[in-house]
Amino acid sequence: MATTADFRNGLVINYNNELHVITEFQHVKPGKGPAFVRTKMRNIKSGRTLDNTFNAGVKVETARVEQRPHQYLFKDDYGFTFMDNATFEQVVLPEAMVPFADLMKEGQEVGILFHAETEQPLTAELPTTVELVVTYTEPGLKGDTATNTLKPATVETGARIQVPLFVDTDTKIRIKTADYSYVERVK
Repeated sequence: MATTADFRNGLVINYNNELHVITEFQHVKPGKGPAFVRTKMRNIKSGRTLDNTFNAGVKVETARVEQRPHQYLFKDDYGFTFMDNATFEQVVLPEAMVPFADLMKEGQEVGILFHAETEQPLTAELPTTVELVVTYTEPGLKGDTATNTLKPATVETGARIQVPLFVDTDTKIRIKTADYSYVERVK
């Protein structure tokens, strides 16, 4: 059991008999009335995001989960296949359990969350940023960096993101996986 003071991003709790991971939280102490904690939680099985408010000090049941490093191998009719880096054991996850799958490329390192008691895989988590090559974008104008204007681009995995005007085709860029935003060019 944990209280709302123990909330942190990535904490997995048992809420309404389903596992949820906390993606955002904010402790609010209004001038009048008791304090409370606003949270944004993602249901691990369905992937849906849920906004909820807990009163401060409320006890919640946490779930013991372990994150193990795996390597993404390939996608087929059964889902995404990953290999454990230590035991070389393969794990297949359905598409619903792999958020941001369009940013994964073969051979990439990901973390897979396992329920500690049942050893059941729950979800795959990409690193906070990934490096991908732009395969197509409209040509930009040289020197046009004064404004913060963005244009659409397609990366090597097929995902479409918004990039600044100076990014050209075959440029390696770093992308933030949480919101598909451009971070920087990679040398």
